[in-house]
Amino acid sequence: MKMPLKTERLVLRPWKDEDAENLYEYAKDPRVGPEAGWYAHTSVEYSLNAIRGVLSNDETYAIILKDEDKPVGGIDLMIGDKSYLDIGSDEGELGFWIAVPYWGRGLVGEAVDALLRHAFKDLNLKTIWCGYFEGNNKSKKVQEKCGFKFHHVEKDKFWPITKELQSVSWVQEGITYNIMGFETGMSQEDFVNMAKEVIDYK
Repeated sequence: MKMPLKTERLVLRPWKDEDAENLYEYAKDPRVGPEAGWYAHTSVEYSLNAIRGVLSNDETYAIILKDEDKPVGGIDLMIGDKSYLDIGSDEGELGFWIAVPYWGRGLVGEAVDALLRHAFKDLNLKTIWCGYFEGNNKSKKVQEKCGFKFHHVEKDKFWPITKELQSVSWVQEGITYNIMGFETGMSQEDFVNMAKEVIDYK
């Protein structure tokens, strides 16, 4: 079992069956899932199936707020052929979400920083990619704060979670997936220092 990742305010740990009720409480909100490319959850059972399915993948974590000791979001790293992108085995794609009541508190940036440290230092990855759907400015802002740089755009991308292009209603002319990549041209230590400087934890 993978070890949890800890920050000042958070613990990133594997999802558990007993997280299903908390997951459903937040993931049923239509402001969360559709902007990240997945359907809003419809029941506790739906959330439990997600925990036992896609959320059981390697390098997939619940974001736990230490003060409340419950999941308030999720973050994951899909490496190599596990990614939705055509990337190498030494590259990963980062994804994340945070529950609506916790927006604007810098928690996602803190979680991203922890997972990037893990990716570069422990997993020895060379490049981390991250994406946001057109119109998801909150995700774009987090990625920019974490040091990601715009790379390219994929238009009308088939999204395997929803199985169709037209299923994401906030996109009017098919899905546009903006890819931001971070190339590790600097040392891992310099990268970590840079990430800490640009992320607002408050």
